Amino acid sequence: MPASGAPPLPADDTADPAGAIARLYGEPLTRLPNDLYIPPDALEVFLDAFEGPLDLLLYLIRKQNFNILDIPMAQVTLQYLEYVEQIRQHNLELAAEYLLMAAMLIEIKSRMLLPRRQDDLVEDVGDPRAELVRRLLDYEQIKSAAVQLGQLPQEGRDFVRPALFVEQGLAPVWPDVDPWDLQRAWFDVLRRAKLTQHHRISRQELSVREHMSAILRTLQSQRFVEFGELFAGQHGVPIVVVHFVAMLELAKETLIEITQAEPFAPIYVRLAYSPA
Repeated sequence: MPASGAPPLPADDTADPAGAIARLYGEPLTRLPNDLYIPPDALEVFLDAFEGPLDLLLYLIRKQNFNILDIPMAQVTLQYLEYVEQIRQHNLELAAEYLLMAAMLIEIKSRMLLPRRQDDLVEDVGDPRAELVRRLLDYEQIKSAAVQLGQLPQEGRDFVRPALFVEQGLAPVWPDVDPWDLQRAWFDVLRRAKLTQHHRISRQELSVREHMSAILRTLQSQRFVEFGELFAGQHGVPIVVVHFVAMLELAKETLIEITQAEPFAPIYVRLAYSPA
């Protein structure tokens, strides 16, 4: 409310900075400003917050230790309407939901006050509060279960999952060679061997064991040998065929390994007992 024309403080307090009501830009303020206005709803204090009409109704019943199976409708309805009137003055939209429950309480109260008709006595319609009691018991059960769930440990609130970084190995893992890739590499070597062939006919004895030894000597001096380079210096189709058979025999006896990094990549040959 406006406080224009407010009386000044006593004269003996104006000279003492300790008696000032406030300080403005470091200077003591000894009287209220003439244009000071404090709206009525500038300060609102909410002591209890309810999640809905059933929450408020259950609070009123439990606070006064009423038997939920025998609710004193007159007393509870009066207290409920007092609270609804308070929230209606500040938030009409919020009060609409509570007013619906208030109408239900008034209806139950009026049905309990009216005398029963002869037809009602014959049919035994039951207690008008039965449906309200059932809803209150269901709500209290769900609310209790929600509290128990909220007390369970939650990730991010009560505990944090540890994160562990595992460094992957840097050693290359060579996949198995596809037989079709090996066949294509062999056809490529065979095609190059045909380019250097000649028509001189001669008899030549070729030993697979000798070529196996030659391949092992070549691999001892190098860690990896490309498949095509393994046939360097071998001229003529018969020699290349024997050399290829010698390589297959060494692979069969697990003396050498034929590896390939990925499909369609170059094929390499190495000794089986050499370090990876």
